[in-house]
This record gives sequence, C-alpha cells and structure tokens, in this order.
Amino acid sequence: MSLNTISEPKDPTRREPAYLGALLSDIGKQAASADATRSIDRELIVSIKKNDVMRLSASPEISGLDESFANIANELQAVAGRCTSTAWCLWNHLCTFHHFAGLLGKQNIDLLADVVAKHEWVCFPAGAASKVSGSQISKDTVELNGVASFGSGSRYADWAGVVFKEEGNQKPKFAFADLRLPGVEIEQTWQAMSLRASATDHIHYTNAPVPSKLVVPVPYKYREHFRNPATEMINHRYREDWVAISVMWLGAMATGLVEAAFSEAIESIKDRVAIVGTKMSDKSTVHINLGKVRALLNAASDTVYSALNETDGRIEMKIIPTEDDYFRQCASGMQAVQFCDEALNLILRTLGGNGLREGTNFERRYRDFQAMPLHINGHVDRITEQLGRLSLGMETQNPF
Repeated sequence: MSLNTISEPKDPTRREPAYLGALLSDIGKQAASADATRSIDRELIVSIKKNDVMRLSASPEISGLDESFANIANELQAVAGRCTSTAWCLWNHLCTFHHFAGLLGKQNIDLLADVVAKHEWVCFPAGAASKVSGSQISKDTVELNGVASFGSGSRYADWAGVVFKEEGNQKPKFAFADLRLPGVEIEQTWQAMSLRASATDHIHYTNAPVPSKLVVPVPYKYREHFRNPATEMINHRYREDWVAISVMWLGAMATGLVEAAFSEAIESIKDRVAIVGTKMSDKSTVHINLGKVRALLNAASDTVYSALNETDGRIEMKIIPTEDDYFRQCASGMQAVQFCDEALNLILRTLGGNGLREGTNFERRYRDFQAMPLHINGHVDRITEQLGRLSLGMETQNPF
C-alpha cells in the first residue's frame, strides 16, 4: 500500500461524515499541494461552498440545517484526516457563524438567512495585534479602518466579523463586513510551519463601509448575556458559547489527524525491517507504543464526544447552559488535544529516523498538529486556570 494513501481505520472512534463523504478523496489528493503552495485548491473551495456542510451550524430560522454538534464534529474529523488546513478553515466558518448568529440576533435574521442560503463563507480575524476603529459617517453607515489579524479562511471567505472601538468609546462593538466591498484588502501574512494553506492572514480595512444595522454591541462575557432567559435568541442552540464549541470541534479534528497518522504508520511498520534485520512488527516496544497510541486515541474521542453529546442533549431539551457546562466543554476538547499530542509523539518515536526520511505525510501532519494545542480558545493554560478557579468556588475571569 502506498504511504500517500490513507487506509480506512477499523477502530470505533472514527465516525462517517454524512455530508462531505464524496469530497474526501479530492480533499486528500490536494493536501500536499495545498501545503506546498499555501493555498487550498480553488475548485475544491468551490465544491465545498456548494455542499450543505456550509449550513450545518445554522438553525432553520435562517435557512440552516440545525445539525447536531456531534455530527458536525464527524465532518471536521474526517476532513482533518485528509487535509488539516481545509478542516481548519471549515471549522472557523462553522463555529464563528454560530457566534455571529448569536450577536446579530433576530433583527438581522433576513440577512443571515440570505448568507446561509447562498452558502457564503465567514471568518473572524480578531487575534493578537488587531486594531480596528469605526466611525459613524451617516445614519445608515459605519466606516471601518485598521487591521485585524489571524483571519483563518479569510482568503476563501465572503464575510468577516470585526471587533472594533469608536473614538471616545471604550466599549467594543461588532460589525459584519462584506469582504467583497471596496476598502477591504487581505494581506497574506501566514508564513507559519503549521496549516500552511489555512489563510490565517491579516485583513486591512480602509474606509470600509458597513450598514449600521450590521453593527451591534459586544457584551462583556457575552456567553452570560446569551444565557440570560430575557435575551431573545434566533434559536436556543445559540445560547451555547461558540468558544466552547470550537474547542470541542478542535478536539475532534485532532483525533482525525492523529488517526490518519496512526493508520499510515501501521502500514509502514508491517513490512519494515529494523537494524540487524529484525522486523519492526516483531519488536515488543513497537507493540507497547502502538497499544498506548490506540488507548490515547480512544480516550481522546470518548472524552470529546461525551461532551458533544451532552451539549446536543441540552439543546434538544432547551436547557440553558451554565459556566460549569462551558468549562466542561472547553476542558473536554483541550484534554482530547493533549491526549492526541502524546499519541502523535509516540508515533514519531516508534517510526524513528527511517520514518522521517522517506517523505511520508507524517511530517506535514506533525507540523499541522502543532497549531492545535496553541490555539487560544483551547489553550491548556487558559482553560485549566479558569477551571481551577471554578473548582475553588471562585468566579471565572476570562471574557471569552
């Protein structure tokens, strides 16, 4: 079997995707090229935009499919095993759209429905060093100026969420900006070793117009605002916080990536001869390491899918989430990533020098994974500190 072909895993942790199955082969075939060129295949982006996967995190009120969070995780898990850059962009679209629907609310239900019906892509550049200001230039228009960073998927997107401040007002606001209008420029700044085709770039706004109706306040600890029964929401699902959802989906993507690396490693080990003519498949330490990887991956999948299923059950019963629920979700995704990190390094140790020199997919997968534990939403330092405060009966502090 070719090392460039992913064998279908036989373990129970891999779920079959219901929407993107027909595109998985194409996603995998362009992965190496996407990594080398730092851009996802244009025709593939067109195909993904035509797919109903774009509508999964939207509710029926806005032309969405109201898909469960566990089933959305299945799609992202499968894509991450083929091309993690592609999964990363799709992940950003699905979780940030969830957030935008919560923020923009019922007063923008028609626009949101139009965006979903057209399968339009959204992104949310608001990372470190972002600085955007806004000015009300007329009753109906706000102008944006400045730069927003870490806009994963921005090169493929149609809309962007923008957090900005108005002069003399320190309270942040949110704008939903059409990236196709004048005054918007995407600068290709992502030169990282990981997720090379994720287009995690800067977006520059120069007198970029946004309709005033698409500008809304950003409440401090907005997750608490969404949980308030007095806050009207388009759909109950939007009471769940997008950050927690993003971390759970990140954990699912991590299992998809490492499962693919594990499957390819097993195929390469079966017929490999080690030093002094010993077959690798006969060495007890190889058995031990692979068994530990299998156990870690099972634990990672069990952990994150347990929290995803709890979340879906809560939504079905229209139960408003609590702060404990939020950190339960965040901790599950974080811990799944930690398990996957350990598993991936065990695979590397088992493959050894020969495994690295042969130009397999492992090196790309290893590089791509490094972004997962570093993402601020699921960063172990952020989550464990706040979870520790909560365990002591103290209030949590993070606004997101």
